[in-house]
Amino acid sequence: MPAFPLPITVNRNCPCNRLELLKKVLTESLAGRFYLHRLNHWSYREVKEAFGLTLDEWLFFGGYPGALNYIKDEAFWSACVRDSLIETVIAKDVLQLENINKPTLLRHVFYLAAYYPAEIFSYNKMLGQLTDAGNTTTLAHYISILVSAFLLSGLEQFKRGDKPKKGSSPKLILWNNALISSVSLAEYSSTRENPERRGRLVENAVGAHFLNTIAGLPYAVYYWRKGNWEVDFVVASHQRTIAVEVKSSRMRKTKGLPRFLETYPSARPLIIGGTGMPLKEFFLTGREELLALIEGEY
Repeated sequence: MPAFPLPITVNRNCPCNRLELLKKVLTESLAGRFYLHRLNHWSYREVKEAFGLTLDEWLFFGGYPGALNYIKDEAFWSACVRDSLIETVIAKDVLQLENINKPTLLRHVFYLAAYYPAEIFSYNKMLGQLTDAGNTTTLAHYISILVSAFLLSGLEQFKRGDKPKKGSSPKLILWNNALISSVSLAEYSSTRENPERRGRLVENAVGAHFLNTIAGLPYAVYYWRKGNWEVDFVVASHQRTIAVEVKSSRMRKTKGLPRFLETYPSARPLIIGGTGMPLKEFFLTGREELLALIEGEY
């Protein structure tokens, strides 16, 4: 019997939760005697150093190092991500976590999120988009399974002074932009020239960078919306609240940052892109720099 914690590595470069599988076979005598090494999806800094990708290339092709060797052949790269990563995880790894009554529906939920990244998607709207979707409880459960597999997150709506608004429409964030581009089948060149599409990739990448970088720390990522007012992301702890607005080529109908700051005067604004912090500078931040940015020390 070891008298010290057993190190367990959680590798998010392979979008599956081996830790959950391991927990199923751990004996009670070893319960709690482990700690985590978190290996997140590759950041822009890592991809830039290893492969020399530009920011636009990383926004489109994401950060799976094995697949990045094939980006010159976009069709092969796309098939590699879909067949070797997405389908393998959904069809094999996820199904080993627990019994899935509707595996086809689980796959459709993921693909719906990949088609609408960084979108606030009501469960009722999902029911209208999916066949044999059952009810909202089933959809919420399947999203939580995809979260445990490190494929996506359904961000909850922020509400200070109370628990997050349970049952609120989730904002769907994919943890790696490769999961989006490989499903859309859009070409890299056309995506760069499409402001709406590029804007979705930028906003999703900002959310994913927060999720990947502060994983395991006492911070949570939300969104905020009230009527027509919306804030892209809210990064919060018990002491800090940061309201994040992402500026890109994506056209916007509303600007909710001033209204949010009126509602929560102690919150600090953070604009990424546009006249705010340059996108490239933000995506190059590591954990220490991002924490300093959240704490107002960067």
